[in-house]
Amino acid sequence: MKTLAAEYAAALPGRDTHSLMHGLSDVQLSFLPMGERDGAYDPEHRVILINSRVRPERQRFTLAHEISHALLLGDDDLLSDLHDAFEGERLEQVIETLCNVGAAALLIPQTLLDEVLTRFGPTGRALAELSRRADISASTALYTLAEHTAAPVIYAVCAVARLDAEDPEAPEAPGKALTVRVSSAAPGVKYSLRPGTPIPAQHPVAVALDTRLPIAQDSYVPFRSGRRMPAQVDAFPDRHRVMVSFLLPTRGEGSAS
Repeated sequence: MKTLAAEYAAALPGRDTHSLMHGLSDVQLSFLPMGERDGAYDPEHRVILINSRVRPERQRFTLAHEISHALLLGDDDLLSDLHDAFEGERLEQVIETLCNVGAAALLIPQTLLDEVLTRFGPTGRALAELSRRADISASTALYTLAEHTAAPVIYAVCAVARLDAEDPEAPEAPGKALTVRVSSAAPGVKYSLRPGTPIPAQHPVAVALDTRLPIAQDSYVPFRSGRRMPAQVDAFPDRHRVMVSFLLPTRGEGSAS
C-alpha cells in the first residue's frame, strides 16, 4: 500500500486537493453534507464523496484515504492477497488500516519526513513542524513520526479537555484539565500513554502550555496509573495544545518509579 501511494504521489503536480485528484482523471470529486461520515468512494459510479462540514485538514486526509481505496481496488494482486488472508469484518478493518497508511504516504513526502527528523530530531518541535508543513492533522503527523523514529520515544499531543464525570479516576468535581489527546510510540517501545491521561500542573508539558515557551528537560512520563518513568521531555506549545516527545532511557539508564 505504501508503494502504491508513493508511486501515485510521485506523479502528482502538488499535494493540494485538486492535485491529489490528478492521477484519477476519470473519478469525480464531490463535497456535500454527510452527517457523521467523513467520506466515501463509489467505484461503480467513480466518485469520491467528502463531507463538506468537517475541518479542511480532515477533508484532505479523507480525500487521501478515499484515493487509497481507489488505488487498492485497482491492484488485483494486492486485493487478491487480502481476500485470501482475511474475510468478513476483519477484511474491512485491514482495508481501512491500509487506506490510512496510503493516505499518510500520499500527504507526507519521505523527503519532508527525513528533513524534519534530521533538523529537529524526535521532538515535539518535529511533530509540530511535520503537521504544519504537510498540512495534516497532529494525530496523522504523530503516527507517521512514531513509525519512522528509531529512538525509544513516546509522542503525544496534549490539550485542555473536560474531564469525564463518570471516570473513577476523575476528581469529585470534574472540570477541565490538561490531558493526553492522542499518543503513539516508536517501534519496540512497549509503553503507551492512554488518551485522557492527566498532565500534572508542574510537569514541563503544563508549564509549556502556561508560558507558551518550548521546554526541553529531564523529567518523566506521567502514566495514568501514577507511575513515573524518567524521560527527556521536549514540549512544544502550538496554539491551544502542546506537542510532546518523551525520550525514554535505554536499558540500565533508568526505570519507572
